Amino acid sequence: MNTNWPSAGLDAVRRLRVMAAGLHAGMYAEAHLDLPVSEVWAIAGDLEGELPHLIPTLRAFHCHPSVTGRQLGMAYGPFGHSARFDVLLQPGWCLMQSRYVVGGMAAVPEGSGTRFAVLGALRQPWAASAQQALRPLGRSRGLRMIDRTARRALIRRRTERSGAGADGST
Repeated sequence: MNTNWPSAGLDAVRRLRVMAAGLHAGMYAEAHLDLPVSEVWAIAGDLEGELPHLIPTLRAFHCHPSVTGRQLGMAYGPFGHSARFDVLLQPGWCLMQSRYVVGGMAAVPEGSGTRFAVLGALRQPWAASAQQALRPLGRSRGLRMIDRTARRALIRRRTERSGAGADGST
């Protein structure tokens, strides 16, 4: 094997950006947050506790270990519908796939803060043109999800500094 070949690695946000392009994602957004990556990922990586706060159409999300090393996720909507997700959750990287939907989040350090990205796409090939038409709306929804993540991280920071629990109790 020739070891003189150059190699390039993609950080988690760049990988998610490539996935969004390949999936013709209807929702992709990224932004710089003036928060440490550990605080951003404490929210984004807490799927059961925080994901329902980040996605308004999600009532609950539960994770269970699976034999593949990934997790089995169950998403529950406000009107009783549910979906089963294969979840890969690692520091700074989350990819969730159901039969119909792909979702993802990624975070990397950037300067004194964090570059945070979110992805939402339909898995059906026929959905590409519809997703392209909805992309402006998807971007604004993604930016709102990023904003909710930052607000939740700030709330968690304040409650931890005051000694109160996440629900405000002491």
